[in-house]
Amino acid sequence: MNAIAKIGRNDACHCGSGKKYKKCCGQAATEAPSPAAVPPIDFAALTTLLNTRRHGELEAAARAQIAARPNSGVLWKLLGAALYAQRKDPIAALETAARLLPNDAEAQTNLGNALRAQGRLPEAAARHRRAIEILATYPEAHNNLGAVLRDMGRHEEAAASFRRALALEDRFPLAHNNLGIALLACGRANEAVAAHRRALALAPDFAQAHAALGDALRSLGALEEAAASYRRAIAIKSDDVDSLRHLGDTLAALGQPEPAAAAYRRVLELEPRSAEVHGSLGNAWRDLWQPAAAAESYRAALALQPDSPELHNSLGNALLELGQIEPAVQSYRRSLELKPHAAKTLSNLGSALRDLARLDEAAASYQKALELEPDSAQMSAEILINLAVVERLLGRLARAEASISRALELDPMSTAAILVRADVASDRGEFAAAEALYRQTFAVDPDSAPAWAGIAALRKMGEGDGDWIAVARRLLARPRRPRETAHLQFAMGKYFDDIKEYADAFASYRAANELIKTCRPPHDREQLSRTFAFIAQLYDRDWIDQGRADPLAGSVPRPIFVVGMPRSGTSLAEQILASHPDVFGAGELSYWKLASFEMGRRSLENGPSAALSAEFAGKYRALLAMLAPRHAHVVDKMPANFAHLGMIHAALPEARIIHMRRNPIDTCLSIYFQNFHIGHTYANDLDDLAHYYEEYLRLMDHWQAVLPSDAILDVPYEALVDDPESWSRRMVEFAGLPWHEACLNAHETVRPVSTFSKWQVRQKINRRSVQRWRNYAAFLGPLRRLSPEAAVA
Repeated sequence: MNAIAKIGRNDACHCGSGKKYKKCCGQAATEAPSPAAVPPIDFAALTTLLNTRRHGELEAAARAQIAARPNSGVLWKLLGAALYAQRKDPIAALETAARLLPNDAEAQTNLGNALRAQGRLPEAAARHRRAIEILATYPEAHNNLGAVLRDMGRHEEAAASFRRALALEDRFPLAHNNLGIALLACGRANEAVAAHRRALALAPDFAQAHAALGDALRSLGALEEAAASYRRAIAIKSDDVDSLRHLGDTLAALGQPEPAAAAYRRVLELEPRSAEVHGSLGNAWRDLWQPAAAAESYRAALALQPDSPELHNSLGNALLELGQIEPAVQSYRRSLELKPHAAKTLSNLGSALRDLARLDEAAASYQKALELEPDSAQMSAEILINLAVVERLLGRLARAEASISRALELDPMSTAAILVRADVASDRGEFAAAEALYRQTFAVDPDSAPAWAGIAALRKMGEGDGDWIAVARRLLARPRRPRETAHLQFAMGKYFDDIKEYADAFASYRAANELIKTCRPPHDREQLSRTFAFIAQLYDRDWIDQGRADPLAGSVPRPIFVVGMPRSGTSLAEQILASHPDVFGAGELSYWKLASFEMGRRSLENGPSAALSAEFAGKYRALLAMLAPRHAHVVDKMPANFAHLGMIHAALPEARIIHMRRNPIDTCLSIYFQNFHIGHTYANDLDDLAHYYEEYLRLMDHWQAVLPSDAILDVPYEALVDDPESWSRRMVEFAGLPWHEACLNAHETVRPVSTFSKWQVRQKINRRSVQRWRNYAAFLGPLRRLSPEAAVA
């Protein structure tokens, strides 16, 4: 506000006379006191208070003087200046000054500044125009009018006002800076940069100009220079919240999340109730691979802005990275309640549902996202790729391929699409084609750890693959998200295992698992024990007898369940059975995991009943009929169905259950050596694995005791690979099928396989994985207690 500027002897006098201060009121201040009763105005003292910023004292002195001289416009103007500087309401004082000094341009523009501060922009503009009518050569009035016009969004007019101010006084840093701000708003960033640089040439310590220059440079994509400008502004004015926030945003855009987070934290020290900055800090934490800290920041933002769909979506992303998938789904659904047509959020919801193995729901969410016409071709391509992943997991490889083709039409350089195409090729057993696609991806993106790691899963690595491990080590040295690094470490573990460098292999696997543990919720052994104990207590022999539905014969596909621990041979058993022309291999269906919650709840409320079991059986049979309309039998090889066998048998008494059993240490090591889904919280720690295996055995012993003796066929993996024909015949006979020779050549069966065993099941049955644990005898630790043989090895 011009009224609080220092008064120089050569400045225009406050009284509006047009004379210099030293020839007007300044001279009066030095004259002898009037003999009148009213003492003269002590302008010298008031000027000293103004120039030394003693605004409280100036207010008191001006009020005292006004009591004696209520019609002195200069006193009212000084009082207004004192109030304005103290952030008190100066309007009444300045209106009085303007009324008493109708031809004082400064009094008019001072009032205009005060009105602008209160958001009364049209009135403010009128006052500044009045000042210009009084004194057209008054640069401050032109500058102040420009500031009001800028606030009103009339940026071209504002720029014209700033230019008029500069035509009158070129050495006017504030006007140059204001001109730059207006030019940037008009989309003329290069001109804005020039204006800010001129302001800084005149006033090098002008913090606002440094900040505004940063804004202009950022709009031009000159991010490093912009960050330097913001830092200069902060060095001058350490509590400049806007510069700190913009510095954080710029550093985040530069891929420097750590200093960005520091800038945001400093903002929050000054303004702790900024939801926007809490959200930005959450983004920085995610970029630093700290999803727990990110979730905390997003929750802090939501406490301040609970109806922000963007923040709910961001919280969902952090929770998904933490493996807290159900809470992530809730966050995405809340975001969609607030903003139903957000394609990105629908896509994120699809990814969470995919991680819950609710694949049909995931596909529907992706489809809905596509129907909403996402903001960009790149986003549409990303959603199509996610849809392709789900179609692939559902075994619908033709649909997956179609989605990939559409994605590549939208984004021909999408390496993510090529990676999924490689996965589809490997699901089909086209391993050479898959490797070519992985290498094609890596040629486009030489930093792609997933592309390079994917090669190792396709075949047995050998001494001739030295170039592969050299590149893998180079990739490992680069900073990247923990899950990507872990993926690469798992692949390196397989490489060293294949070439029989077992110590290096175990070191790689251990490093991978330790990284994964930082990205998933901790495994709760006590909760697992309670859950399995509750299942055994609920589904006892009485419950099963009372809840058993009638078997359903006829043309409905008859289910064959293959259960057991992961990596116990379930994929091999499915491949053998699915080689029979009457059998369809459906892969791992999540139906009973999801049904167990609802069926268990209702049976606790109302007790077991054949009607309840039949209801869930009917829905399951409908699913099988949809998946395999032309087959008499369907294999569901979800290993974790071992936890639901009481419910499954009661609902489907005609179902056949094949239980794969493998050497416990071979089983657990094989799990430890694979990059399992984040939901397998036990998979990354040998102690957790040993405990999980013991609980699994306890529950299987319960089912053997309470189910009919002919309900479950135990198949030892080692016996199956030693004598594949005898055990294959037993499985086929147990399933109620006539023998077919194709079951002896299961490795030749062409069908989609999307588990970790996709390569192994297409090789002739062999004993390479039997007693594999002996290669790692030095590293078994708590696994030894699972086997007397290993305990003494």
